[in-house]
This record gives sequence, C-alpha cells and structure tokens, in this order.
Amino acid sequence: MKSVTDYIQRKSLLYKTNVEYGDYTINHVQGCSHGCLYPCYAFLMAKRFGKVKSFEEWLEPCIVSNALELLEKEIPKHKSKIESVHLSFTTDPFMYQYEEISDLSIEIIKKLNSNGIKCTVLTKGILPEVLADFSLDNQYGITLISLNEAFRKEIEKNSAPYIDRINSLRKLHEKGCKTWVSIEPYPTPNIIDQDFLEILESVSFADKIIFGRTNYNTTVSKYPGVRSFYNNLCEKLIDFCNAREIEYYIKDGTLTK
Repeated sequence: MKSVTDYIQRKSLLYKTNVEYGDYTINHVQGCSHGCLYPCYAFLMAKRFGKVKSFEEWLEPCIVSNALELLEKEIPKHKSKIESVHLSFTTDPFMYQYEEISDLSIEIIKKLNSNGIKCTVLTKGILPEVLADFSLDNQYGITLISLNEAFRKEIEKNSAPYIDRINSLRKLHEKGCKTWVSIEPYPTPNIIDQDFLEILESVSFADKIIFGRTNYNTTVSKYPGVRSFYNNLCEKLIDFCNAREIEYYIKDGTLTK
C-alpha cells in the first residue's frame, strides 16, 4: 500500500458539474497517482489554474482533510437539487493502492446514502466489495480502454491491472449492484491496434457502457479516417448493446456525420 503524504483544506466540496452525464460531483483528493498520458485533462486544468505546478506534483495525491466536515454542512443546502453525486471527475476515489483515499471515499458514500442521495463512482483502481452493502441505487464503474497490459503500463502506468478492475466490477454486479464501464478515451490504431469487440465482451455483464474518443492528442488527429474510425466503433457499440439489452451512452463529438 502507498501513503498520502500531504493534505489540503477547501472551502467547498459539492458542486454542480457541466459534464453531460453528470449532476453534482465531489473531488475530495487533489491529484492522481495513476499517471495517465492520454493526456490527462484533469491535470491540464489543474496546471492551467495553478493548483499544481508539474505532472510530478500531480502524481502525489493530496487528501482534502476537511471533506467530511464540508459535506455535513453542504448536504442540507443542496439536497433538494441533487439527483446524484459523482465520485469523481478530477481524481480517482479508489486510487490504486491508496487505502486512505479508498476509506475516505467509502465514508463519503455512506454519508450521502444516509441522506437519501445516490452516488455514481468511476475508477481505474479496484472497487471494494463493501460497496455492495450500500444503497442499490448507487452505480459503480471502471474505466477500460484496452485489455493489453503492456499498453496499460505505458499509458496508465500506476493504475490497477485491467483484469483486476473487471473482476472487482463483476463481483459487485453479482451482488446486485448497478455497474457501468467507461471506454474513454479510446485510442486510434496508430496508438494501439486492438479488437474493440473483445473489450466489449469482457464487460458484457455490465448494465451500461459509455464510449468516447480520445481528445487533446495530436497522434489521434493525424490518424487517417479518424472520424469514420470512431463512427464505425459507435455502430459496433450500439449493435452490441442492443443485442444484450445493455444501456449505452456515446460522448459528444465521438459519433459524427
């Protein structure tokens, strides 16, 4: 296990998100150790607004030490407006091998559920089995853009192995939890050539799949026929999900005409 070495305090925690499939969100950690090189949009924004100075600093996560206290104050203010709270858009609530971050995320989910607020979760880490004991309205998800471990070690070097993510999601699904998979940002063949249907088959038990293209990457934009490539994958996703009665969502800008 890894240890958090720094802590910060914030003035607020719950906020409305502009992400098309989100509602409210909580980012109770600053930074992320996974080191994703897509590039990472969260890091780019954190650097732009002066929250971190370098990628190396971003890789050292800082816990918001007053997160639970803020939540206690903010839930009564926002409760009537909240449909769900997402953990998290600019960090990872179950950051791989960081037990302290995982424990705080569990306490946050408990507190929100106890106030009748459902949660959605997305991670490149391992989903704890204890989540099955919480509200069945919650939705638990993993990011999965490949099954190639050599690629993971290159592009998401400190994240959980793909098969471990899938297995943790499957366990929650088997216990009656709602599960989903984010296949985003999906790479073009000039980054890695892979079988999209094989990836879909590996998570065919999930209740929902979200699919999105890679952005902010010049290698992707230089791929010949990039628009038709993503359009073709969108068609495969739609056919796959319809045949298995899996809900799906395609991110804006991925399917083009």
